[in-house]
Amino acid sequence: MATGTVIKPDHAASRGHMLFTDEHDDLRDSMRSWVLGELYPHRNEWEDTYFPDSIFQRAGELGFIGLCFPEEYGGQGGDYYYSLVRAEALSYSGNGGVNMGMAVHTDMVLPPIHLLGSEELKQRYLVPGIQGEKIGCLGITEPGAGSDVAGIRTKAIRDGDEYVIDGSKTFITNGARADFIVLVTKTDPAARHDGITLFVVDLKDAEDNPTPGFSVARKLEKMGMHSSDTAELSFEGVRVPAANMLGEEGKGFYHISWELQGERLVAAAGAVAGAERMFEKTLEYAREREAFGRPIGKFQAIRHKFAEMATKIETSKQLTYATAWRFANGEYPVREITMAKLHSSRICCEVADECIQIMGGYGYMKEYEIERSYRDSRLNRIGAGTDEIMLDVIGRSYGI
Repeated sequence: MATGTVIKPDHAASRGHMLFTDEHDDLRDSMRSWVLGELYPHRNEWEDTYFPDSIFQRAGELGFIGLCFPEEYGGQGGDYYYSLVRAEALSYSGNGGVNMGMAVHTDMVLPPIHLLGSEELKQRYLVPGIQGEKIGCLGITEPGAGSDVAGIRTKAIRDGDEYVIDGSKTFITNGARADFIVLVTKTDPAARHDGITLFVVDLKDAEDNPTPGFSVARKLEKMGMHSSDTAELSFEGVRVPAANMLGEEGKGFYHISWELQGERLVAAAGAVAGAERMFEKTLEYAREREAFGRPIGKFQAIRHKFAEMATKIETSKQLTYATAWRFANGEYPVREITMAKLHSSRICCEVADECIQIMGGYGYMKEYEIERSYRDSRLNRIGAGTDEIMLDVIGRSYGI
């Protein structure tokens, strides 16, 4: 340090991270501009009507769906960190349902087709999925089996060159609008983990007519995520070609266990980003709202609330980023991914609750939209693995 030079902290400076290059930052800027310009203005309208299918098409047109997929299938050939950037950029939509509907398609449905599907399946589903011309959903949870994946009852029984599927799925995001589903089935009903097989199943034909035997049993009404459609699906004698199998027969539990790791890591990143957006909105409020002759943010009690929230958000982010680095570099850090998902989900909910408390009565009103974030964020502790399952996975990883 030169004599007389004084270094002072600049808390307003932009903060980079070793994971991200200039290309990642450019994407973050461009995608955030799109989200703020084309999605955010409709955040209230879509709470009553669901967000339109055209969002997928527009995202595909702009290249935002195919960020991490090979160029030969219409993707951009980017690394895994682009998924994190996308999750963070979508958090500016002001609408958790939009973020979730997109994430299911981009990070839960298309990756297993890319890594497990035949070339024919990639051309039929991955390519139009990247373009946003076909929308996918993921079918795991059933009315009688959620966290216990091995206990699912949807059967796929071989009949010549086809499988006949009977069963039901519930809590399926994009289920009412999807063109196809990555479906978890039992090909050996007597087995548990070793009887599970994955298929890609068409839910509609070219004219948007339901596949014979398939129906949307009902659309579900939820506490939050109102703009995203969630459905219960029924399969009665649905025939699917054997060639539509993903991976190996009887190995579906292990395939889907891998898929869940990417899903949980993106869920962690989305939870961190959601907490940041709530923090920012509430900080702006605290700077402007006056009580007893000064902005409420100037009171120590409120200032300390922000300090606590900021510290928790930062720990969640760094855990998520460090784990993403290991995942992107070929490791399979299940314990740390589970920790990141558990911790980030909890912190997001804590931040949501604290932000409403800081805003008081206004936080409880729809006008300020924090109440929507509060409702939307609660799903983080249930979807992609409940807190209880996450704790059990972490505990078992230590051999207990």
